[in-house]
Amino acid sequence: MNQPKTKKKIGIVLSGGGIRGIAHLGVLKAFMNAGIKFSHVSGTSAGSIAGAFYAAGIDPEEGLNIFMKTKLLRFIRPALGSLGLINIENVRDILQEYFPSDKFEDLKTPLTICATNFSEGNLVYFTKGPLIRSILASSCIPGIFKPIMIENQMYVDGGILNNFPVEPLLNNCDYIIGSSCNHLKPVDKITKISHLMQRAGIMSINHDMERKAKFCDLLIEPKGMGEISTFDMKKAETIYWLAHEEALKSIQKSESFQELINS
Repeated sequence: MNQPKTKKKIGIVLSGGGIRGIAHLGVLKAFMNAGIKFSHVSGTSAGSIAGAFYAAGIDPEEGLNIFMKTKLLRFIRPALGSLGLINIENVRDILQEYFPSDKFEDLKTPLTICATNFSEGNLVYFTKGPLIRSILASSCIPGIFKPIMIENQMYVDGGILNNFPVEPLLNNCDYIIGSSCNHLKPVDKITKISHLMQRAGIMSINHDMERKAKFCDLLIEPKGMGEISTFDMKKAETIYWLAHEEALKSIQKSESFQELINS
């Protein structure tokens, strides 16, 4: 008697990248349309938001609509006199509408959120307990946002220490897909100091991502996405559809993925 085939566990890792993280929603939608259901999602910073939407059962295209409708940045207000220019806590009320139970345990798909414990200087992976505070901690860019306090410890953006948290998937998944939204095109000159600093920062996190990409069976990385400013909400739809198109191309070209869905 033939034994039934074991269903493959497919995981996806979602990088940080500010508003560019909307790219992950386009990637997730492409895989949903291909009939793929992820068994585990791991994300940091913007990737933690996109990952949480997916894990809660929110359609990725609806996730894009949420970003467009709520204009998240409009609800972020200055935190004068604090260690950050902006208080990200004001986003809590918006997220509460979409994660009413505010618990990892109530998500439909296992989710790992990467954040940095700024008090102790180490990396932390959240997988249970309060969800929204973990998302805020993971997305809290130091110097821009006021650190999030969790049990008397300061937490900031997970991308500081790990902008491509593939590690939680390594022993849990048979096939790993990576989604990175920070690709940089070659340039021959830079005219603004802000562009220089942004490019240098992205180069640093990309170096770490390139090292970890070898753990992915398939990597989705839309070309030139890293050129888009971290908070450029006007590019939200463009980011989504560019990433969606790139994911579709990768799905069609990848022999390993075709073998996976046909197995």
